[in-house]
Amino acid sequence: MPLRTTLVLALVSLVGFGLLVSGIAVTSLMRNVLVERIDRQLYDAAHSWAAPGAQRPEPLPTVRGRERPPHLYWVQVQDTSGQITLSLSAGAQQPEVPANIGTRPRTVGSIGASTEEWRVLRTVNEYGSSTIALRMDETNSLLDKLIVLQLVIGALVLAALAAVARIVIRRSLRPLREVERTAAAIAGGDLHQRVPVRGTDTEVDHLSQSLNTMLTQIQQAFAATEASEEAARRSEAQMRRFVADASHELRTPLTTIKGFSELYRQGAITDPEMLMDRIERESKRMGLLIEDLLMLARLDAQRPVERRPLDLLMLASDAVHSARALAAAQRADGPERKIDLEIRPGPGTLEMLGDETRLRQVLGNLINNALVHTPADAEVTVRLTPAEDEVLIEVADTGPGLDPEQAERVFERFYRADASRSRESGGTGLGLSIVQALVAAHGGRVSVTSAPGEGTTFTVRLPRDAR
Repeated sequence: MPLRTTLVLALVSLVGFGLLVSGIAVTSLMRNVLVERIDRQLYDAAHSWAAPGAQRPEPLPTVRGRERPPHLYWVQVQDTSGQITLSLSAGAQQPEVPANIGTRPRTVGSIGASTEEWRVLRTVNEYGSSTIALRMDETNSLLDKLIVLQLVIGALVLAALAAVARIVIRRSLRPLREVERTAAAIAGGDLHQRVPVRGTDTEVDHLSQSLNTMLTQIQQAFAATEASEEAARRSEAQMRRFVADASHELRTPLTTIKGFSELYRQGAITDPEMLMDRIERESKRMGLLIEDLLMLARLDAQRPVERRPLDLLMLASDAVHSARALAAAQRADGPERKIDLEIRPGPGTLEMLGDETRLRQVLGNLINNALVHTPADAEVTVRLTPAEDEVLIEVADTGPGLDPEQAERVFERFYRADASRSRESGGTGLGLSIVQALVAAHGGRVSVTSAPGEGTTFTVRLPRDAR
């Protein structure tokens, strides 16, 4: 049975029971009042029909100014010997008066098959006794009408109550139906559904708010789970790609060394010095690759970096001087490479807490990346900007720039925008990945801004005193 119907039936049943009890109480009270009124009339009549006056009947007493019709009374007077000295009948019907009626008013039936009721009073004095009975037709008729009236009014009240209760309960349960529809939608997989809150400060509103809070938490939990699963899938794919790339990068120098060793063993090498030089270069390249891989492994293990007070201006100056010296050593007859250091004004200072060795590596990798991937006439600029709570490091070049796909993948491990140039320069393809990991270990972040033909700018944001 629907809840709405159950509530209506319960309400109607409860009110109906209340009306029944109140109707019985009112009817009983009214009957007592009417019977008491009849009893007073009987007492008045009994005093008028006392034994001394029983020899000459007097008119019946009046009640509240109105003389009671004679046919309603039945009177019988007896002397001390029990002989009836006076008898007045109220019609064909007579009350069935028991012998032990006593001297208090009683309700008795009629002689014969009639269902008519009488109210009887017997009084006794030194002259004998008198018994007076009064019909209860009017009383019973009035009570019957009262009962019918109560039944009609009760039925109308219950019908109106059922109609009003159905409307009110339907409106009150409407939010619950909305909760049901929302729950069905959520069961279908739509976690974005929410239960409308009407702002009426009712229990249903409180329930809706609690459900919405629960749904938000469930949605966040699902989102976190999906994000975690997606991150795990990406991490697994990245690890597989990393292992494959690392194997490939290590295989290349090992294959080269093995090939030269086979040629040397077979006696096919005419210039042993050139052979040793190639083997040495490949060994150094493999050593650098292994060192970079070990560093990334330590950073992936989230080992804390050592933090001490340092001056970024000093680190940047050293990095720029080293880059200039390296560029001059590699320059043949071309123009001198322009590498500048700029200090921009800001609300803070260039002093911070960090690992000096790792931050030198960050600056060195970014500057070296700019030198390797830009032509000899491209300018490289290192900018330092002290912000309020952090320090900004920018390494910009005027090279050919990167397209959006390259810029998006530039921090991936073993990714090379120009693979041939990177290999020729001895790069491992891990320099920018190491930069990203080192910056993250300091609680900072690194980003790249580039466009074809507009150069490239790497921006590092480091918190000044992050711990």
